[in-house]
Amino acid sequence: MKTFSTGDIAGMCDVNLRTVIRWIERGSLKAYKLPGRGNNRVTEDDFRAFLHTHGMPVPTQLKPLSNRVLIVDDEAPMASAIQRVLRAAGFDTVVARDSFHAGARLLQDKPALLTLDLNMPTMDGSAVIRFVRENPEIANTRILVISAMGEPLLKKALLDGADAVLQKPFDNQELVLLAEQLLA
Repeated sequence: MKTFSTGDIAGMCDVNLRTVIRWIERGSLKAYKLPGRGNNRVTEDDFRAFLHTHGMPVPTQLKPLSNRVLIVDDEAPMASAIQRVLRAAGFDTVVARDSFHAGARLLQDKPALLTLDLNMPTMDGSAVIRFVRENPEIANTRILVISAMGEPLLKKALLDGADAVLQKPFDNQELVLLAEQLLA
């Protein structure tokens, strides 16, 4: 879990350090003290909750990179191919080879776009789509399903909450175009 010092929060909110300390002292901003020195730390979730409660904008530092893509595919050659195409087009990419690591990376990296294979071990792509759509922290993540599954399953992915689908094997230019459209 990411944490912030009072100085970090003051910088992100463009306020004086003493203002942040007053928020904490009044109980408006939940914080904990580090042992020994007693410096305050605030978890990212508590900071986001504070911002939401007080109608404050989310600082740029907490917003997902507009071009960050999480590639989820259990086949290493396919994940590498998608990554190579998207990186060449200027996207910041991260790869997860299974649904467990995908969930962790989604919450940690907060990508703007998720490319997702439907056929994976342990948890299928539909379950990952539901996880994203049901989690308020990442629910706005755009989802591009890239799968060799048949047309009925691709249509089901759209009904489950995917934003677009792409059949494997795919055309590199079509992949880039879809990614750009989803993030526009």
